[in-house]
Amino acid sequence: MEGGLKPMDAEQLRENAHKMVDFIADYYKNIETYPVLSQVEPGYLRKLLPDSAPTQPETLQDVLDDVQANILPGVTHWQSPDFFAYFSSNSSVAGFLGEMLSAGINMVGFSWITSPAATELEMIVLDWLANLLKLPNDFLSTGKGGGVIQGTASEAVLVVLLAARDKVLRRVGKDALGKLVVYASDQTHSALQKACQIGGIHPENFRVLKTDLSTEYALSPESVSEAIAHDTTAGLIPFFLCTTVGTTSSTAVDPLLALGKISKSNGIWLHVDAAYAGSACICPEFRHYIDGVEEANSFNMNAHKWFLTNFDCSALWVKDRTALIQSLSTNPEFLKNKASEGNMVIDYKDWQIPLGRRFRSLKLWMVLRLYGVENLQSYIRNHIELAKHFEELIAQDARFEVVATRKFSLVCFRLVSPPHNDEDCGNKLNHDLLDAVNSTGKIYISHTVLSGKYVLRFAVGAPLTEERHVTAAWKVLQSKASALLEKCQPLE
Repeated sequence: MEGGLKPMDAEQLRENAHKMVDFIADYYKNIETYPVLSQVEPGYLRKLLPDSAPTQPETLQDVLDDVQANILPGVTHWQSPDFFAYFSSNSSVAGFLGEMLSAGINMVGFSWITSPAATELEMIVLDWLANLLKLPNDFLSTGKGGGVIQGTASEAVLVVLLAARDKVLRRVGKDALGKLVVYASDQTHSALQKACQIGGIHPENFRVLKTDLSTEYALSPESVSEAIAHDTTAGLIPFFLCTTVGTTSSTAVDPLLALGKISKSNGIWLHVDAAYAGSACICPEFRHYIDGVEEANSFNMNAHKWFLTNFDCSALWVKDRTALIQSLSTNPEFLKNKASEGNMVIDYKDWQIPLGRRFRSLKLWMVLRLYGVENLQSYIRNHIELAKHFEELIAQDARFEVVATRKFSLVCFRLVSPPHNDEDCGNKLNHDLLDAVNSTGKIYISHTVLSGKYVLRFAVGAPLTEERHVTAAWKVLQSKASALLEKCQPLE
């Protein structure tokens, strides 16, 4: 590699990293010029790139030119201020710097011994965050529980489901696997279903309990109690209940306190999925949404959604780390060391599915330090105010309706179907409106279905979003709605 790019060289890294940072900074500076939703067709990229890797090295500028010309057109710009789909996936200057430092150190911190700072910083920073959320002391690393950074909420629910499964099977015998029952609502994230499939829970023992507008799509304690009683009578073993604070469809909040008491009296593991809305609970005025968390066995929030921490960073806390470790621990000869053998340390390899893990706590640490709690609270409050603004705009146009109570920064709404149309026509109308606004490239929104109605979701959460972006998005929606409604007019 004489004269070319070396595997690692401090000065070459300095030179090329400066170019890359300039490229990324320019991307953010110009992000509003790109269509938010990629407009390419499937298979577009294969036509643009060579059939094989280059034999000789190319320059960084060659690669960046290709990124600009060929890659960015195929990117949906999640950091665009006009991205209002799904839930946000925040990046920030602090998060980016932490990710850069993690990539630079590039350690694999599966055990304490492999990089003590990685394990200890993760314990400390998750204790900080637990305290901001006012989680019970049982969830702190100083007691029998503690926090761990998973990649996603999907991984978080999987590992606690496995811990709960093995805990009950140790009591009733491994042959009882076919009798174990899991409970959730029809608003619970589909990650739980996948976790059950991986965990060997029989599909017929996965209880999806119906919700409706009467409870604002929250899980009814009565329906849970009835389902548990029915299954117990049938000789089955209820063992896991997944609750949600801020469901994906409508940000519904399950009643944790009531559900916690039911779980406790039936010996059921209670998991709280607050992947999206957990971040808001660092604000005192929203903390009440997780009242009852003291009854939970595990609690999860995604710092990479709404907490200015670059993907991926999903914080999971458990009250009893022994349950996780007993389920997920392996101890091959090549990993044995004095600190681990003496039970003096935490080895996070035993809290997760993979062995290897990145130094993810660095970026969360930098976000907390470089922004501070007050600025993070203001950031979240601003997005909630912007969502209120959008809701107010809807209220001024009788052609639209809000279809679910707004609790955080998500507004669920729809275009009201003309009187002569049935529900199917109304659903098609909103489906067409979604396609029409997204195909403009000016904004990107997503949808859900609530009580059989096709509903549009407007989720505020991108770091660059300001009131002008919300107002402009509303104008796009109004314009496309006008065009669609004109077509719906009955012929005279």
